[in-house]
Amino acid sequence: QVQLVESGGGLVQPGGSLRLSCEVSGSIFSIYTMGWYRQAPGKQRELVAFITSGGSTNYADSVKGRFTISRDNAKNTVYLQMNSLKPEDTAVYYCNADLKRALGSTQDDYWGQGTQVTVSS
Repeated sequence: QVQLVESGGGLVQPGGSLRLSCEVSGSIFSIYTMGWYRQAPGKQRELVAFITSGGSTNYADSVKGRFTISRDNAKNTVYLQMNSLKPEDTAVYYCNADLKRALGSTQDDYWGQGTQVTVSS
C-alpha cells in the first residue's frame, strides 16, 4: 500500500509564508514526477507546480516567483515553499506522485488527503 501524507498547512496573513511537505511511504519501486495541486471552494482542482525525478520544475503562472517546489529523493518527500501568500491562494492543497510499486508494475498516480491553506487577515 502507498500513502502520501501532507503537512504544513494552516492559517497565514497575506504576505506570509508556509511550507508544505508530503512524504510518500509504502511499497515503492520508483517515484517519477511529484507535484502539488490545489482546489478552492467552487473551483476545479488545478496544478500548482511539479518536479520531475531529474529536478526539472514547472509552475502555474499564478504562483511563479512566489512558490518553490523541491524534493528529497532519499526521503521520498516533496516540498512546496509558499511566499508572499495572497487571499486567492486559499485552497486545499493536494500532493501527487507518479510512481511504480514494483519493477514490472504499471506507473500510476497517487494522491494525498489534502491540507488546508487559508490566507486571511
